[in-house]
Amino acid sequence: MSSILAPADLAPAPARGHEALARSITRAASAQTYATIRFLADRDRAADAYRAYAYFRWVDDRLDDGAAVPAERAAFLARQQALLNAGYAGRPLPADLAPEETLLAELIAADTEPDSGLRSYLHNMMAVMAFDVGRRGATRRGQFISAAELNGYTQTLATAVADALFHFIGHDQQPPRGPARYCGVRAAHIIHMLRDTVEDAAAGYCNVPAEFLAAHALRPPLTAADLETPAFRAWVAARVRLAREEFAAGRAYLAVVGSRRARLACRAYVARFEYVAGLIERDDFRLRPAYPERKSLSAALAMGMKIIRN
Repeated sequence: MSSILAPADLAPAPARGHEALARSITRAASAQTYATIRFLADRDRAADAYRAYAYFRWVDDRLDDGAAVPAERAAFLARQQALLNAGYAGRPLPADLAPEETLLAELIAADTEPDSGLRSYLHNMMAVMAFDVGRRGATRRGQFISAAELNGYTQTLATAVADALFHFIGHDQQPPRGPARYCGVRAAHIIHMLRDTVEDAAAGYCNVPAEFLAAHALRPPLTAADLETPAFRAWVAARVRLAREEFAAGRAYLAVVGSRRARLACRAYVARFEYVAGLIERDDFRLRPAYPERKSLSAALAMGMKIIRN
């Protein structure tokens, strides 16, 4: 009998190019992502799943390099955008590709499906990287992010993650496209931003809409006292309620996802953020500097039980 973790009808694809590098980056950066790809991805797409994650892990790390000046970050991002566009346009890529850039080149060369989930992932994740770079610059200039911009950012990331998941896991049982496809990931990102609020504030970043800041005479960097105000906690509560609605819509959508492996991957992805949402509610919407989502046995058990119950 074939296993849900190792589908017998999919033979392993032959190794090519920089697959070992991609595996190494993924394993070092995210145990959950590595395990998801290893045990749940379609056998003929697992190598490219490692490439896709590893490439953007490398891009994000380069953009987060504290030693880089803004002009260097902008030039690096522009090069990555140019490589992506040239690759899909069929234009030759430069000969001086970094090993990590070769991961991108290999992904594009292997992507022969029109409007593939991989193509959506690559373009939308590149847009996420561009937004993050722009956000850093805007914050330094005293400009803040509007609610519409934050919502667009969340939708772009959700599109990238969901389309990649259904491209690499259960790709022969594609679920319907439409707004419901992205609800679970949107919810996860709302909680992700709340989870990181205290850390981001300390670093000078702000994921709170400019409209809210103006209405309450707040300016980044937000202080611990700012985060304790009734108005801010009410805003956190509203964000958690929105996430709960999106989580529920995402669970309903899973009923039309044919692949058991894809359903399991979706549940595992959102479970850790539902756990954090519960902690925020338990704390009466006071945000912590850090959350134990993957750092304690109790957190791991709670996430595991969430997956089993659903």
